[in-house]
Amino acid sequence: MAEQEVVFWYWWVLAVGFLAVEIIVTGFFFLWLSVSAFIVGTVLLLIPGTSFNVQLFLFSVLAVSSVLAWRKYARTRKVESTDHPFLNKRGEQYVGRTFDLVAAIENGQGKIKIGDSHWKVHGEDCPLGSKVKVVAVKGTVFEVEVCR
Repeated sequence: MAEQEVVFWYWWVLAVGFLAVEIIVTGFFFLWLSVSAFIVGTVLLLIPGTSFNVQLFLFSVLAVSSVLAWRKYARTRKVESTDHPFLNKRGEQYVGRTFDLVAAIENGQGKIKIGDSHWKVHGEDCPLGSKVKVVAVKGTVFEVEVCR
Protein backbone atom coordinates (compact mmCIF):
# COMPACT_ATOMS: atom_id res chain seq x y z
CA MET A 1 0.00 0.00 0.00
CA ALA A 2 1.45 3.37 -1.04
CA GLU A 3 2.01 6.07 1.55
CA GLN A 4 -0.21 9.09 0.99
CA GLU A 5 1.63 12.39 0.65
CA VAL A 6 0.90 15.02 3.27
CA VAL A 7 0.54 18.48 1.78
CA PHE A 8 1.42 21.63 3.76
CA TRP A 9 -2.13 22.92 3.82
CA TYR A 10 -3.29 19.79 5.68
CA TRP A 11 -1.33 21.11 8.65
CA TRP A 12 -2.85 24.56 8.17
CA VAL A 13 -6.35 23.06 8.16
CA LEU A 14 -5.44 21.23 11.36
CA ALA A 15 -4.18 24.56 12.79
CA VAL A 16 -7.50 26.24 11.97
CA GLY A 17 -9.33 23.31 13.56
CA PHE A 18 -7.31 23.65 16.76
CA LEU A 19 -7.97 27.38 16.72
CA ALA A 20 -11.72 26.76 16.40
CA VAL A 21 -11.59 24.37 19.37
CA GLU A 22 -9.65 27.02 21.34
CA ILE A 23 -12.34 29.60 20.64
CA ILE A 24 -15.02 27.24 21.91
CA VAL A 25 -13.14 25.78 24.90
CA THR A 26 -10.68 28.55 25.92
CA GLY A 27 -7.73 28.01 28.22
CA PHE A 28 -4.77 28.63 25.85
CA PHE A 29 -4.01 24.92 25.35
CA PHE A 30 -5.29 24.40 21.81
CA LEU A 31 -3.86 27.77 20.75
CA TRP A 32 -0.35 26.36 21.08
CA LEU A 33 -1.28 23.20 19.20
CA SER A 34 -2.62 25.45 16.45
CA VAL A 35 0.62 27.46 16.33
CA SER A 36 2.64 24.23 16.20
CA ALA A 37 0.56 22.84 13.34
CA PHE A 38 0.91 26.11 11.42
CA ILE A 39 4.70 26.06 11.86
CA VAL A 40 4.90 22.45 10.65
CA GLY A 41 2.79 23.38 7.62
CA THR A 42 5.12 26.27 6.87
CA VAL A 43 8.18 24.03 7.19
CA LEU A 44 6.54 21.56 4.80
CA LEU A 45 5.83 24.40 2.36
CA LEU A 46 9.50 25.46 2.45
CA ILE A 47 10.92 21.91 2.48
CA PRO A 48 8.40 19.74 0.55
CA GLY A 49 10.35 16.49 0.86
CA THR A 50 10.02 16.31 4.67
CA SER A 51 8.86 12.84 5.72
CA PHE A 52 5.69 12.38 7.74
CA ASN A 53 7.69 11.00 10.69
CA VAL A 54 9.78 14.19 10.82
CA GLN A 55 6.63 16.31 10.54
CA LEU A 56 4.98 14.43 13.39
CA PHE A 57 8.12 14.66 15.51
CA LEU A 58 8.41 18.41 14.84
CA PHE A 59 4.75 18.94 15.70
CA SER A 60 5.12 16.97 18.95
CA VAL A 61 8.23 18.85 20.05
CA LEU A 62 6.74 22.25 19.19
CA ALA A 63 3.42 21.46 20.87
CA VAL A 64 4.92 20.19 24.12
CA SER A 65 7.55 22.92 24.36
CA SER A 66 5.11 25.74 23.59
CA VAL A 67 2.54 24.50 26.13
CA LEU A 68 5.24 24.14 28.80
CA ALA A 69 6.69 27.58 27.99
CA TRP A 70 3.22 29.15 28.24
CA ARG A 71 2.53 27.51 31.59
CA LYS A 72 5.87 28.70 32.95
CA TYR A 73 5.18 32.23 31.74
CA ALA A 74 1.63 32.22 33.11
CA ARG A 75 2.82 31.17 36.59
CA THR A 76 5.40 33.96 36.80
CA ARG A 77 3.07 36.64 35.46
CA LYS A 78 2.07 39.20 38.07
CA VAL A 79 -1.68 39.51 38.57
CA GLU A 80 -2.79 43.12 38.45
CA SER A 81 -4.67 44.46 41.44
CA THR A 82 -8.14 45.80 40.85
CA ASP A 83 -10.35 48.42 42.41
CA HIS A 84 -13.10 45.76 42.71
CA PRO A 85 -11.37 42.79 44.38
CA PHE A 86 -14.67 41.11 45.39
CA LEU A 87 -16.43 41.48 42.04
CA ASN A 88 -16.87 37.74 41.50
CA LYS A 89 -16.73 36.85 45.22
CA ARG A 90 -19.78 38.64 46.53
CA GLY A 91 -19.83 36.93 49.92
CA GLU A 92 -16.18 37.76 50.68
CA GLN A 93 -16.98 41.46 51.00
CA TYR A 94 -19.07 40.78 54.11
CA VAL A 95 -16.34 39.06 56.13
CA GLY A 96 -15.67 41.05 59.30
CA ARG A 97 -19.02 42.87 59.23
CA THR A 98 -21.79 42.53 61.82
CA PHE A 99 -25.44 41.82 61.03
CA ASP A 100 -28.72 41.08 62.88
CA LEU A 101 -30.26 37.62 62.66
CA VAL A 102 -33.62 37.47 60.87
CA ALA A 103 -33.99 33.76 61.66
CA ALA A 104 -32.62 32.38 64.91
CA ILE A 105 -29.66 30.03 64.67
CA GLU A 106 -31.04 26.63 65.66
CA ASN A 107 -29.06 23.43 65.25
CA GLY A 108 -26.25 25.55 63.84
CA GLN A 109 -28.23 27.20 61.02
CA GLY A 110 -29.97 30.55 60.70
CA LYS A 111 -30.34 33.56 58.38
CA ILE A 112 -29.26 37.16 58.12
CA LYS A 113 -30.51 39.87 55.78
CA ILE A 114 -28.07 41.98 53.79
CA GLY A 115 -29.71 44.58 51.59
CA ASP A 116 -32.58 42.75 49.91
CA SER A 117 -30.98 39.28 50.15
CA HIS A 118 -31.23 36.61 52.82
CA TRP A 119 -28.08 34.59 53.52
CA LYS A 120 -27.74 31.30 55.37
CA VAL A 121 -25.43 31.37 58.34
CA HIS A 122 -23.75 28.64 60.31
CA GLY A 123 -22.64 29.08 63.90
CA GLU A 124 -23.52 28.47 67.53
CA ASP A 125 -27.21 28.64 68.46
CA CYS A 126 -28.57 32.07 69.39
CA PRO A 127 -31.98 33.83 69.38
CA LEU A 128 -33.61 35.99 66.72
CA GLY A 129 -32.27 39.57 66.59
CA SER A 130 -28.83 38.69 67.94
CA LYS A 131 -25.85 40.39 66.37
CA VAL A 132 -23.46 38.07 64.56
CA LYS A 133 -20.13 38.72 62.91
CA VAL A 134 -19.29 37.04 59.59
CA VAL A 135 -15.90 35.31 59.94
CA ALA A 136 -15.76 33.19 56.76
CA VAL A 137 -17.66 32.20 53.63
CA LYS A 138 -18.12 28.61 52.46
CA GLY A 139 -19.95 28.64 49.15
CA THR A 140 -23.11 30.61 49.86
CA VAL A 141 -23.15 30.03 53.62
CA PHE A 142 -21.56 32.43 56.09
CA GLU A 143 -19.69 31.15 59.09
CA VAL A 144 -20.57 33.48 61.99
CA GLU A 145 -19.73 34.06 65.60
CA VAL A 146 -22.05 35.68 68.11
CA CYS A 147 -21.12 39.21 69.17
CA ARG A 148 -21.16 39.58 72.94
